[in-house]
Amino acid sequence: MRPATPLAIALSALLSIALPSVAQEKEAPAKAAEHPANDAASTTGEHAMLRAQVLLERARFSPGEIDGEGGTNTRRAIASFQRSRGLDPHGELDAPTWQALGEDAAPVLVEYAITAADVAGPFRKLPDGMMERAELEALGYESAAEALGERFHASPALLQRLNPGKDLSAAGTTIMVPGVATAAPLPEIARVVVDKSDSVVQLLAADDRVVAQFPASTGSEHDPLPIGEWTIKGVARDPTFHYNPDLFWDADPSHAKATLAPGPNNPVGVAWVDLSKEHYGIHGTPEPGKVGKTDSHGCIRLANWHVTLLADAVKPGMPAVLQE
Repeated sequence: MRPATPLAIALSALLSIALPSVAQEKEAPAKAAEHPANDAASTTGEHAMLRAQVLLERARFSPGEIDGEGGTNTRRAIASFQRSRGLDPHGELDAPTWQALGEDAAPVLVEYAITAADVAGPFRKLPDGMMERAELEALGYESAAEALGERFHASPALLQRLNPGKDLSAAGTTIMVPGVATAAPLPEIARVVVDKSDSVVQLLAADDRVVAQFPASTGSEHDPLPIGEWTIKGVARDPTFHYNPDLFWDADPSHAKATLAPGPNNPVGVAWVDLSKEHYGIHGTPEPGKVGKTDSHGCIRLANWHVTLLADAVKPGMPAVLQE
């Protein structure tokens, strides 16, 4: 998504100096849910895939939105995790990979009691059109299921499958969710790499170790990724989005310039990490299930929870390498 101004974001959102923020607070240990995915002896089938996805997410080698189904993003995550552990990076869940993943022994599915804040909303069905969305005062979640999905890095469809017959919009309901709160602490980051061929964003430590990897959408034939060595300029959180149809090859000819309100369903999600390449940045998305699977309008698109983690880790002047 390319902005209409050099920062693409209303300055009211404050392009911060992006000092690393305090790490997210760890929640109290959650009770393990009764589910086959919590059985460490299970290494094949759908429950094993769900187990692997949660363990990869917690190891910071993300499969993207956890859906229990696997796919290209998951295979890339497995291969990168294997490489980080000195294993053959073939992208398959073999015995050495399960052994390495198994060093994290916390349950992958846990119980969670839906709170009043989780379902407070307001939730509303959003119109599809850019012009119609520009008329709204906020671009929040459409449902409690969507909000819970982002909280637990999971597809709403997975949450429904894990909790058949349960109302995800009812406070006090105990549900089964991916246990992502025990994710590994992120070490200090020295460099960000965006890899077009693998559709990922990687975070590297000072010794060039890849310590985190997230699926990313990295441009398209019409709006190619600007290959080169750039730097991080700063971060805007909860940004508004300045829409200029002149910058989009596929824009509706009837569209006019517009400003879209902040919110998780804003076109650039909950954060914009500004690059020294004018008009370009790394940002969130209202459609995490499509990250790494569909094209973008030139910028680098991450799930909202990943761009939040990235925004906390970067600082001005940090190198950002965009490569083939």
